[in-house]
Amino acid sequence: MSKASDRLVILDGGLSNALEDRGHDLSDALWSARLLRDDPAEIAAVHRAYYEAGAMVATTASYQASVIGFERAGVECAEAERLIASSVRIAREVRDEFPGRLVAGSVGPYGAMLADGSEYRGNYGVSVAVLRDFHGPRLELLMDAGPDLLAIETIPDTQEAEVLVGLLSELDFPAWFSYSIAGTHTRAGQPLADAFTIPAIDQVVAIGINCCTPTDVLPAIRTAVTTTGKPAIAYPNRGESWDPVARTWVGDGTAPATFARTWAAAGATYIGGCCRVGPTDIRELHTKYLAEEV
Repeated sequence: MSKASDRLVILDGGLSNALEDRGHDLSDALWSARLLRDDPAEIAAVHRAYYEAGAMVATTASYQASVIGFERAGVECAEAERLIASSVRIAREVRDEFPGRLVAGSVGPYGAMLADGSEYRGNYGVSVAVLRDFHGPRLELLMDAGPDLLAIETIPDTQEAEVLVGLLSELDFPAWFSYSIAGTHTRAGQPLADAFTIPAIDQVVAIGINCCTPTDVLPAIRTAVTTTGKPAIAYPNRGESWDPVARTWVGDGTAPATFARTWAAAGATYIGGCCRVGPTDIRELHTKYLAEEV
């Protein structure tokens, strides 16, 4: 039997929860992106903790970072652009301490900038032109900063997916693409069998899901692999629910390592965690699925 390390790439876990565990209040609209301005060394410390736990990829602190969002917080445009690019620089500097590791530039959905929970609903009521104008410059800022690939993540609906895939094709840069889902549908209610076909382009190295409950992962992986023929990616949260009013997670959760062997058998090549999954969980994932034979 081959080792899991022959075919699995262990991702990192949630950035925001790891920062909160280090004592940071991320309750404002900028969320973890605030520390790009206020305490970048803490972001570097979290990347380092995930690499030390066995993650092969650090996902940058740019999920909620946008020029619009920073400007609303009183940051001028040029400085906002510098801060977004710095998310890649911070991760790269830590990556250089760990030869062979990767940096993925996080590209969150338009709804993340709104900071009202709409990234879990989609259907923002804005035009395709608005979405292109929002995502295009940010993609270029991240690409120019030199990540190994982009992480197009937590996308809630197919309209936004089509915009992002069009931009990826034009810019010709590698990425993974993951939807936020509920059951067998995107958060906006589109069937996954239809949604997964959209990012099945040459630039996309893996297609799947993130920031969903762990129990939704297996059927989604199977659908993604069957529909696209590409490797699948899965990094769910721990199964808790986000309360956008209280801006907190509620309920009980389960670490990805509990299910990951089954996900890998179904075709997931990239496995990690999202919200509420921390370095301890990634260390467990690494120990179980890279140190043991399957």
